[in-house]
Amino acid sequence: MARMHSGKKGKSKSSRPPARKAPSWVELKPKGVEEAVVNLANAGHSQSEIGSMLRDQYGVPDIKTVAGKKVKQILEENDLLPEIPEDLMNLIRKSVTLRKHMEPNRKDFTAKRGYQLTVSKIRRLVKYYKAQKRLPKEWRYSEETAALLVK
Repeated sequence: MARMHSGKKGKSKSSRPPARKAPSWVELKPKGVEEAVVNLANAGHSQSEIGSMLRDQYGVPDIKTVAGKKVKQILEENDLLPEIPEDLMNLIRKSVTLRKHMEPNRKDFTAKRGYQLTVSKIRRLVKYYKAQKRLPKEWRYSEETAALLVK
């Protein structure tokens, strides 16, 4: 049920400002932001890590307002986008750790339920990424390939 006087259905977070231009205090120019993204990607960082590093170390609050592109678009242009999307890879890592935990702990039914939910999320994401053509049509999730992907 929604709150009576807020009109926000329990959302207490603040919203972003409507201005879509870069703040005046940001020192990096668009070209510098793109170079930083490429350097961090070459160093082996994921998209979310790159965004956090640019925010914390370089003082860039929002990459899209400064560079005019998202991190994914910059990585795509420089052919640095990973084969498997980051969110899918994180779920695969989680499923592998849950599976590894369940081998010695056969009676842990909570972990079994968590594993089932994680595999379900993976299958739904795979279906979405196949429709978006981010994964090949013949790509399939299995426990064996997941263990190999994580290593």
